[in-house]
Amino acid sequence: MSDRPNILLILNDDMGFSDLGCYGGEVQTPNLDRLAYHGLRFTQFYNTARCCPSRASLLTGLHPHQAGVGHMMDDLDIDGYVGDLSPNTATIAEALGAAGYATYMSGKWHVTLHLDEKKHNWPRQRGFDRYYGIITGASSYYDAATLTDGNDRIESPRTGEYNITDDFSDRMVGFIEDHARENTDQPFFGYLAYTAPHWPLHAPDEDIARYHGRFDAGWDMLRAQRLERMVQMGIIDPSWRLTPRDASQPPWADEPHKAWQARRMEVYAAQIDRMDQGIGRVIDALQRTGQLDNTLIVFLADNGGCAEEIEVPRQQYGGEHPWQPALTRDGRPVKGGNTPIIWPGGEDTYCSYGVPWANLSNTPFREYKHWVHEGGIGTPLIVHWSAGIDAAHSGRLRHQTGQLPDIMATFLDVAGADYPTQRDGNAVQPCEGFSMQPTFDGGEPLRDVLYFEHEGNKCVRRGKWKLETKHPGDWELYDMDADRTELNDLSAEHPEIVAELSALYDTWAARCNVRPWLEVWDIYIGRFEQGD
Repeated sequence: MSDRPNILLILNDDMGFSDLGCYGGEVQTPNLDRLAYHGLRFTQFYNTARCCPSRASLLTGLHPHQAGVGHMMDDLDIDGYVGDLSPNTATIAEALGAAGYATYMSGKWHVTLHLDEKKHNWPRQRGFDRYYGIITGASSYYDAATLTDGNDRIESPRTGEYNITDDFSDRMVGFIEDHARENTDQPFFGYLAYTAPHWPLHAPDEDIARYHGRFDAGWDMLRAQRLERMVQMGIIDPSWRLTPRDASQPPWADEPHKAWQARRMEVYAAQIDRMDQGIGRVIDALQRTGQLDNTLIVFLADNGGCAEEIEVPRQQYGGEHPWQPALTRDGRPVKGGNTPIIWPGGEDTYCSYGVPWANLSNTPFREYKHWVHEGGIGTPLIVHWSAGIDAAHSGRLRHQTGQLPDIMATFLDVAGADYPTQRDGNAVQPCEGFSMQPTFDGGEPLRDVLYFEHEGNKCVRRGKWKLETKHPGDWELYDMDADRTELNDLSAEHPEIVAELSALYDTWAARCNVRPWLEVWDIYIGRFEQGD
């Protein structure tokens, strides 16, 4: 067995900061809890507020705009916004593969707009020896869209039970077992990228049943209870106040469709539960093959809880959204939209859990996926590595800050691998990340300043100061030591800090291909209207 560690990166999709049991949530996640309580939990790690920009940043060690995915999967023909990984990037798989690692991926890719013929940015072409998953950004959990094995498009089973979360988990188990049989002296890098719990709300009945009644107390009481658990765990400072309920939502006492609302959260919880079950099988495979102790496992989410409401039947957009089937596998119409007449969970539904439950998922923070307030970019981060983290630190919290490019830098550091300078004759942009390894044993992070932008929502954080704006609003300034829930805007009291941090942001944005959002939006709308 290699002295160098195996590395397993697990990413989930559209999950709030505090949904996991080990972060204070109601969802039963014994396997992730096991990793957390025998590893480390980071409380101030950040993604980039949206699925594909986060994936591009995570995979390349760059900021999303540098990687070519400054917005979504649309080619706007301007630097930073081509919806496709830039040729001037290298992925973690490419870097570790060059250093002698075997590389495996199972799950959601979502860093190229090319779903069919053009495969230059598919996983096999970007460093993965074996790949199984979906190329697009979302899918029915019963009927996987763009399901791909290697470079070949395949169909999910047309009859019987099928769950995309199980499929991704079990394929990674197979990769791990095959690797143990065939490559005893070679370390591996595995990337397990779930769609769970991204909409649609799809889960097996037995998983949903475990949560029957769990959310009947409603969002107001559950947010307060969750905050109390987070304080007891040490994740949240007791001086940080709970943010108000989202102003668009009624008090739970006034909600007219309580049973339906509770059902939405029950299915969402079941999706995370199913993912955790699969992670348990992956951990068991590592243990069975004698690889667990020397495998660095990192788990995180790609953005905060998703408040997107599905108000219009998705099948009306079927021609533009390949992930939405019009019919179930046995020919029944798929009913789309968030309405009490549609009870979510089954294959013939297509719903989301919406604003009020995303508000619970992001307890105690403000905002959601899309925005760069803490509810949009704060993610749980679990790190487990028995052979590389002193047992004296087992179960500890880490409050040091970090962001997505630091993941690649950390992996290369622990693997003793170099960040590539060339790829297929193209110069590769320098890595923007800093290794987090010093923080594993309680040291300080090597990064001084963190930057974010998505859809004109901008943020820069240095030390305790966080400067941010929700487009098209003005800059807001928060003291993260005293007020991480962002309830006391100090911009008027500290104009000098606003000026200093905004200047840092402007310099970063110019260097990293970040365009003014209205300029990007005008191009996007123009192309949409032309049918491009």
